[in-house]
Formats: sequence, structure tokens, C-alpha cells
Amino acid sequence: MIGGLFSCQNSETITLVNNGKSEYTIIIAESADTLTRFAAAEFRKYFNEATGVLLVIKSDSEPESDFEVLIGNNARTNDSFPQTKTLHEDGFIIKTEGNKLFIMGGVDKGALYGVYTFLEDYLGCRKYSMTEVVVPKTDKVAFQPIDIKQEPAFHYRELHMPLPKWDREYLNWHKLDLKEGKNEWGLFVHTFDDFIPAEKYFKSHPEYFSWLNVQRIPDGQHCLSNPDVFDIVVEKLRKRMYEKPEALYWSVSQNDTYKACECDVCREEYQQYGGYSGAMIHFVNKIAAEFPDKIISTLAYQYTRSAPLKIKPADNVNIMFCSIECNRSRSLASDPLSASFRKDTEDWCKLTDNIFMWDYVVQFRNLVCPFPNLHVLQPNIQYFRDNGIQMMFQQGSGGLISEFVELRSYIIAKLLWDPDVDVEEIMNDFLEGYYGPAGKFIGQYIDLMHAELTKSGGDLGIYGYPFDGINTYLTPELIKKYNHLFDEAENSVAENQKFLQRAKIARLPLEFAILDISLRNVNDELTYFYKEGDNWLVKEDMLARLDQLTKLAKEAGIERYWEHGNYPDDYKATVERYARTSMQKHLALNKPTQLLTESSQKYPVGGAGALTDGLKGVNDYHFNWLGFEGPDMIAVIDLESEIEIHSIEVDFFQEIKSWVFLPDKVEIYFSNTNEDFKLTGIIKNDVHEKKDGTFIKTYKNEFDKVKTRYIKIIAINQGICPDWHPGAGYPSWIFCDEVVVW
Repeated sequence: MIGGLFSCQNSETITLVNNGKSEYTIIIAESADTLTRFAAAEFRKYFNEATGVLLVIKSDSEPESDFEVLIGNNARTNDSFPQTKTLHEDGFIIKTEGNKLFIMGGVDKGALYGVYTFLEDYLGCRKYSMTEVVVPKTDKVAFQPIDIKQEPAFHYRELHMPLPKWDREYLNWHKLDLKEGKNEWGLFVHTFDDFIPAEKYFKSHPEYFSWLNVQRIPDGQHCLSNPDVFDIVVEKLRKRMYEKPEALYWSVSQNDTYKACECDVCREEYQQYGGYSGAMIHFVNKIAAEFPDKIISTLAYQYTRSAPLKIKPADNVNIMFCSIECNRSRSLASDPLSASFRKDTEDWCKLTDNIFMWDYVVQFRNLVCPFPNLHVLQPNIQYFRDNGIQMMFQQGSGGLISEFVELRSYIIAKLLWDPDVDVEEIMNDFLEGYYGPAGKFIGQYIDLMHAELTKSGGDLGIYGYPFDGINTYLTPELIKKYNHLFDEAENSVAENQKFLQRAKIARLPLEFAILDISLRNVNDELTYFYKEGDNWLVKEDMLARLDQLTKLAKEAGIERYWEHGNYPDDYKATVERYARTSMQKHLALNKPTQLLTESSQKYPVGGAGALTDGLKGVNDYHFNWLGFEGPDMIAVIDLESEIEIHSIEVDFFQEIKSWVFLPDKVEIYFSNTNEDFKLTGIIKNDVHEKKDGTFIKTYKNEFDKVKTRYIKIIAINQGICPDWHPGAGYPSWIFCDEVVVW
């Protein structure tokens, strides 16, 4: 509440400022630490900005008065408030006695957090983002007696989003931790390769690494039953701890992949200790015994997520428990799809109370895609609290901008401190304060999208695409409604450039979804093409929207649409290529096509017809690419009559980290009878198989004009991933998008 709103006061009212004047001083201990001095300075700064009154900061050694704001423990509070000594870490008390205001904290940042809470609750101050701090002006600050005690629900609260990473005041204001800002962490997550890097050890000691599929591999995990692996990790930990003795937590944890060792000794340990996690805990417990004054942290992640059955973590072992696989459309506590996760949560909690919860709260494959998960944030965090978990890491978009990054950060920060806050009130406060009049319509957009997802019963994954919502929360009919709400939002702030720009950025994920869904030729509106006579032409207004999306993304600081790439300019280029080269009236367009080898149903694009439907693929194998996992691609196209042709082009895709390779070669055969095909051309791959990144290669065969009816295309797959590859021994992929015949 803002003190200036009081029109009257009774004898109990405390008045800090009246008519722009104040008798108060700020009191801190003469020996106050840096945090307490900073807390007093923050109170003074914002109090001055709100009221125009600059309070003097004095020490507790100066004469006492009746009008004091006492910040932190000092000689005047120690006897009166002994309860501060039992406050949990970061907890605080805000209390009035007579005319005095006390803001006191436990260890660490309690007093500072108390200051920010007072500024929010009694002066109406808000820090919505790095750039938006609201400090209402008033010439009077008065309030009824206060007696508040707050302690956090979790003793560690980290939000892995760009706002707290870039702005320490945001971090402090919202009571968040940051591992980079604390000396507690010596090493943090996925450290096996840090201890025993393959480039240093694999050639000389392959036995240190995972045995998988009849060989040792360099890019999996490590052989935890090998005694040398244990000795090396211990030796390197000792060195690191010597260099950073103040650090308490040291991660000894699996690499960010699967591929656990399957040698005979490791398999015996899996059986003995109840699975992969049991062998991991056995190894980490031995490490922890070497460092009893430190906490050794390890992952319960993917293949080690389930709790072991015959072993428990040592007292100084911390479990980083991860929810990466879970559905985000329903709360973890009630979602049938999350039953196994609930079991794993409860099993781990029976074994230890030293759990670091690693939860995921954004859409990682398409960071600016609409991601309606705001309704599950509170029940999920409550679920973790109710199971006794004390350390929370909310995995957002790191240093990258994602959908509603300011709103999502704001809500999560409040929930990490108090999971029972009124989320609707917090959201409405944010929408009004950050978007102005446009906030009402943006709130309606959020509510409608979340309600439609819930009503549809659809699921929501963190590695999805806009098209995944085409039958749930991103149907063509709903997209029209969303657009209308954003039109209203922008119209309502048309004269305010700040709010208008924020409304446009809030709309950007919807625009991205529209443009991405339109690659699928959904209907006359959600497409890049229109038909004029017998020809398909590009809708230039869609490419203009793509230009605007790219321009706005850069203005918003969006570096990538995907955590591992897809830069706005690259996305624009690949979509423009798709639009300019698709739906060409080539001779094989929409001609009957037969596959003589079976394509994979993991990425369905309509089967053989995808090779002649006119639609090119973009720089992403999930879209419009026909995939073959292991076998060659053998396809026959029927031109339906003998016609003259002189050129054949076939596009393929490579992304080796996803086990997708270009074909070794492409063979072209002709026939007029669909029998006795004659080889007429071979196009060999001239790209190195180790070339990294994602790219498209066109295999082109030009020849003198020839009459034919049937064309057979054989693309030779490697069959299995090569020995140097993490997927060595497993099927490799080839992906083809279109056969163009001229």
C-alpha cells in the first residue's frame, strides 16, 4: 500500500513522512557488515525517490531517538528481538514498536530482503524487469503497526533466466540466489568429462570410458567400476579444492548424454545397487568419503533419474534431481503422464533430504514459441515444497530471451520465496504495471491460450514446435482470436511508445508461431503460397511479416530462437529459401511416388508423397523431411507419361550431432516400363562426413534431353554411424525433402 493514500490516522499510526518532511533517521550497527550497509543504502535511495526525503544513516553508537528506522541487528535490537538469532537463512522480521520501524534479518541477506519487501508492500515500489522499476511518488508515508516474519520456502532459489544473470539488483530484489555469485559451488553439473576428458585420455586409456555395443566410446559416460577413474577424480578434486577452499559444493556427475558403461563389472554393480543410479551413488559415496567436510553433488537425470533400491546417498552427497522428461500442460502432482516422475521424487525423498530440484520452465527447442505453462508453475513448486525439497533451480532460457521472459521470471521468483502467494494477483499487477492499458488484453490472451490447452487435454513438451499445438492451443480459429486480442492491446497503447513496443514484443511468439505453422500449408491463411491459374506464387505479405519478425527480434535482444542456434537472420534465410524454391511447377510435382524401402514414422510427413508435394524442407529435419533410419532410400516416381527431361535435383540434410548424414551417393535410373531400369547418373557426396552444423545439400544431375516415364532414385545411406561418432554402431539417418525434375 502507498502511505500517501491514507486520509486519516489514529493514535497507533506510524508516520514516516508527512507533507514531504520526516523526523526519522536510519540506524545500523557501528560494526555493520557490507550487506547491512547496502540494505540501509537501498532503503535510503528508494525512500528518497518516492518521497523526496533523504534520510540520514547513523550508527547505534549515536544518541537514541523515538523516530528511527533500524536496519539489521544492532545494540538496540539484540535484547529486544532475540528471535532474529533463530531465523532461517535469508528470513527477516519487519516490526514496529512505538514510532520505530525495525527491519532485521537472519544470516546472509535477510535484512536486505526485508528492505525490498517493505518497499514493495508499503511504498508500492516494483521491479518488473531490469529496465522497469516503478517508484510511486508521495508526500506522506503512514501505516498501521507492523509485525511480519517471513522465511523462504526453499533455502536455495535460483532462476536460470537472463534477468537475474544480467542485473544483480533484480536478483536481490526478488530474493534469488545465483551460483556464479556465491562461493559455495566449486564445480556445477556434467563434470565427468571435465575430470577425464576424452581428447586427453581416450587414445591411451580407452578402458576409462563406456563400453557400449562391443566397443569403448569416447562420447558417452565413464567406466565407474574402473579404480583408475576413481583415483583420477579424487586427485583432480583435491587440486580444485585447494585452489578454491571456500567452495562447499563439488559436482561429480554424468555427462549430458546417455550411454552408460555396459562392461561386465559395471553391469554387476547395476544389479547389486538397483540400477544405473545405484552404481552412480556407490561411486559418488566413495568420493564423498574422501572429502567429509565438502558436499559432493551428483545428478539423478535421464538414465539415473530413478532412485536406487539397495544403497542410499551419504550424508554429504547432494542429489540434483531433474524433471526434463515431464509434460508441462498439467501439474506434476496430478498428471497421469508424470506418475513415474512422482514415484522417483518420492523414492529419492525417502533416501535423503539433500535434494537440489532441477525443474524446466521454458520451451527450449523454440524459445519464442507460445508456451502456455504458467498455470502449472505454482502447483509444481508447491509439490516440491510439500515433498521436503529445499533447493530449487528453475531452468529457464539462461542468457537468452524467451517467451514472456519478464512475466515468467517475476512469477517464479515470487513462488520460490512463497509457493502459496496469489499468482493471479501477482500476474495482474505485473500486466498492468509493465504493459499499461495493453496488459488487460495480453492477460486475456494468456488466459484464453491456457484454458484452451487445458480443455483440449493436449500435452506440452519442452522440445516442441508451434505446429504441435495445431489441434490444441494453436488452432487456426484460436490464432484469429489471439491476433484480435493483440490488435486491441496495441491499439490501446498506440500513443505510448514504451508500452507499444512491449506489446509488440509480447506478440512476437504468436507471430513466430504463425510463420512457422504456415510452412505446413495449413489453409489459405496459414501458408506462404497462393494459386493463380495453374501456378503457385509466393505471398509477399508473409515474407514482409518474416522481415518484421526478424527486425523486432533483434530490437528485443533475441539472439537465437533455439538454445543451440537458429539465429533470426538464419531462420529468415531458410524460410525465404523454402518460399522461393517450393511449389515450383516442375515435371514431378504431385506425381505418384512409390517407396521401395520403408521410411521412418518417427517424423511423419505423409510418406512417399513428401518427395513430390512441392514443399521444400527448412534447416531442421523435423519439418518436411522424409527420413530413413538405417536403410537406403529407394523411390520410384511415375511421370504418368513419357516426357522429355534434362535435370534432376534432390535435396538432403545433414546434422551429425543428431545422427543425420548426407548419403554417400545418389544414383539416378530411368525406365519407360517400371522395369529394367537403366543407370543414367551417379552424384557422389563431396562434403566431409564430420562437417558440423545443420545444412542442406542439393544433389544435381544434368544431362542431354531424354524421354522417360519412370525415375528411380537410390540414395545410399551409411547404414550405421561411424566409429568416431557418439552413435557408433547405431543406425544413421538420411533425410530427403523433394525430387525436382525439369
